[in-house]
Amino acid sequence: MNIAVIGGDGTGPEVAAEGVKVLKAVAKLEGFDKDLKLTDLDWGGDRYLKTGEALPADAIDQLRKFDCILLGAVGHPDVKPGILERKLLLDLRFGLDQYINLRPVKLFPGVETPLKDKKPEDIDFIVVRENTEDLYCGAGGFMHKGTPNEVATQTAIYTRKGCERAIRYAFELCKKRNNPKGKKLTLVAKTNVLTTGHDLWWRTFQEVGAEYPEIEKDYNHVDACCMWIVKNPEFYDVIVTTNMFGDIITDLSGIIQGGMGVAAGGNINPDKGGVSMFEPMGGSAPKYTGTGKINPIAAINAVSMLLDQQGHPKAAKRVMDAIMKVTATKMKSQNAGKMGYTTSEVGDLVVEAL
Repeated sequence: MNIAVIGGDGTGPEVAAEGVKVLKAVAKLEGFDKDLKLTDLDWGGDRYLKTGEALPADAIDQLRKFDCILLGAVGHPDVKPGILERKLLLDLRFGLDQYINLRPVKLFPGVETPLKDKKPEDIDFIVVRENTEDLYCGAGGFMHKGTPNEVATQTAIYTRKGCERAIRYAFELCKKRNNPKGKKLTLVAKTNVLTTGHDLWWRTFQEVGAEYPEIEKDYNHVDACCMWIVKNPEFYDVIVTTNMFGDIITDLSGIIQGGMGVAAGGNINPDKGGVSMFEPMGGSAPKYTGTGKINPIAAINAVSMLLDQQGHPKAAKRVMDAIMKVTATKMKSQNAGKMGYTTSEVGDLVVEAL
């Protein structure tokens, strides 16, 4: 594996370092450490402040030479919000056609959830979010900006290709998942109000779904889904949804699995030769930079996802089992500064548990 590591901003490099620590350890234990190559890239807020560029001009070409990317976090207090998110994160997702945002939502043993009486077996589902269309395409603009007559538009764009490849990926994932409660795929949209773009999602879901008779098909309006995720998360197996709604649902889901300190995700290009990017879901948390208080479990969780996607399922499971052992038996909390250990010590505990 030839992996690009983008530590990013704030505490991003610190949690990425713990992910790399665990990756190196499991690679050695599983016997592929000599095939592991890691390259650090200094892309983020500091680089932007020095050069005016969030990414070098040839960034996409550079990254296509790698098998995948491990990202720490993006967000710098001295850079205006929206610049790094669009110029780095979205440009990478769009440039590398990472058309699936994959968010496993799993409550680890020992991790507190704000949901009363819910256990790890109740919170274990996956959200498949379409990742390169919708409102994030940047279609729109201003007219008469800064005047009382100002008009702002932002257009959601959906294509049959974009809908179908996300929906088909979700059906295939659901087919492979060994869920004791049964295989069910839930489409989340808003067909009663968004009657053009979401009608395309609905029709595509029905047509592709006909090829998977063994999978139960369900549908939620997005507002209903947000209620049911909180009330009965055990109802869900796999969710497939749009880019905008997926952005909201996955943050809600991150809280019920114990917070951003444990939540990880992948920006996936599943096509042959595609380059995917894996990251903790938390932000850069600049106020904790250098304090050793931030939780690296999410970054280590991202490494487990990376290993699985790169064809090392045994190593991925080994990392996941180690994470669950540490959360169940060692850590006091998943919140920054309350873990009972420093950032580096948590990484050491996971390595020990391997």
